[in-house]
Amino acid sequence: MRPFYPLFRNPHVATIAASLWPRTLDEERFPVSARLYRSEPEVQVLIHAQSPEEPKADALLVHGLEGSSDAGYMRSMAQTLLEAGVAVHRMNLRSCGGTDFLCQTLYHAGLTTDVFAYLMELDRQRRTPVYLIGFSLGGNIVLKLAGELGEGAHRMLAGVVSISTPLELEACARRLGERRNRLYEWRFVSSMKKRLKLRRKILPESWPWDRLDKIRTIYELDDLFTGPSFGFRGAPEYYATQSGARFLDDIRVPTVLIHAQDDPMIPWEAYAQPALRTNKHLRLMAVPHGGHIGFLARNLPRMWVDGVVRDMVLDLGNN
Repeated sequence: MRPFYPLFRNPHVATIAASLWPRTLDEERFPVSARLYRSEPEVQVLIHAQSPEEPKADALLVHGLEGSSDAGYMRSMAQTLLEAGVAVHRMNLRSCGGTDFLCQTLYHAGLTTDVFAYLMELDRQRRTPVYLIGFSLGGNIVLKLAGELGEGAHRMLAGVVSISTPLELEACARRLGERRNRLYEWRFVSSMKKRLKLRRKILPESWPWDRLDKIRTIYELDDLFTGPSFGFRGAPEYYATQSGARFLDDIRVPTVLIHAQDDPMIPWEAYAQPALRTNKHLRLMAVPHGGHIGFLARNLPRMWVDGVVRDMVLDLGNN
């Protein structure tokens, strides 16, 4: 692992600074193709794809909660991989990235359907196996999918990377509810409530809309809306069945979990998973500082995690 010298040791400063840090994506050198793909009869997802002239491999990037293909971390990771000769596909989870009205459901932290559908599309194009890279909630999705595929993952996946992943969803929802994290939770909840209201006309009228304005936490929102909308009996069942930690034992492709021990949104204890010691396909790369999807380095290149992922992809590709 290349050493990490954090620009900021305060996890909140590291998290917020990274979210505001300017990122570049050369769309002139690497033109963007925007296409919609149908993953279910009434669901379309938007993919932004870019490629060097002669790609060595393909990587599929999955964003976090209330993110999109245009999130800063998605753009800088894409730029780093493209410069290394890797074709990049930036995925918008259903209803994200301006696609609110292209489906009649929400998305959730364990919904692997859309990612798998696009992997199948890449397989039809004979572009598999690909590298699957997920950030935060997207990290939970890619780990869960790799576990679901089990031994069959080798055809589809060359490797998996999860970054700042909430392995235990309930523990992370509880952590977000702590006073020190109210700014993050307020931002997530406000965005989710706004989009729910925007889409109310195409979502079931039977949902508890009269309680939406009173919701203040991610847990409440998942308990009243996200969980039940997918058939779970509230947040506890949703969290218990969809947490990536439950699927680590079944992963059979090279998988790297990158995490900062001071992540303000994810308790470090969530990474005390037996599978991280017993499953030879898993590797945990933990650093003391970095915040949540932060990892701003004191030295150049500034985006440390981008270089780590690039090195891993190139290393696996040469084996």
